[in-house]
Amino acid sequence: MDPLIALGPPVAASLVRLLGATLRLRAEGVEALVPSWAAARPLIYCVWHGRILMVPWLNARLRRTHGARAVSVLASRSRDGSILGGFVSRFGLDVVRGSSSRGGAGALRALVTAVQAGRDVALAPDGPRGPRGQLGPGVVTLAALTGASVVPLGFAARPARRLSTWDAFLVPAPFARAALVFGAATTIARDADRERVRKEIERSLDEATAAADRLVSA
Repeated sequence: MDPLIALGPPVAASLVRLLGATLRLRAEGVEALVPSWAAARPLIYCVWHGRILMVPWLNARLRRTHGARAVSVLASRSRDGSILGGFVSRFGLDVVRGSSSRGGAGALRALVTAVQAGRDVALAPDGPRGPRGQLGPGVVTLAALTGASVVPLGFAARPARRLSTWDAFLVPAPFARAALVFGAATTIARDADRERVRKEIERSLDEATAAADRLVSA
């Protein structure tokens, strides 16, 4: 077995847990989601790819503190996807394999099945290769097919390092100020103008991310 696939996820998960324990976290928009969590109404979370590092840890924390539910996460069929799948599974998250570039139709079917079974799902709608900050059509299609609400999720930390990657991947510094912001949930009708809705969700996700950035800069 590939040593990186075998050893990378448990090491990365341990480091993220240690890092998370040092963060000074503020969260906004959590209380609005508690009724959906309590009623087991499935939700579709979306977060920009460059802000995903701490999301599994955040979900585990919210499960402990606010009754949030574990999410199913989309991971590509590539080697990187295998590493990501191993990483998130150590936080109690399920994995759906596929991406917009390979196996996209199969991934959508699997996500639809997960949501229809009552699962929450989390997607990075500009992944796996960008363009950064551009919402792909998958979130809108999934929401329209299932009736589940889309919830934008913004995360920020300061100080933090931004890697020289296509998504400017954010890695918080130990003991950083951190912020998690949930935007308003959006439900999409099957006959909605999907391009218009795509732009609206993209704007909402930008706004949630900008709100998180402001919280750590205040």
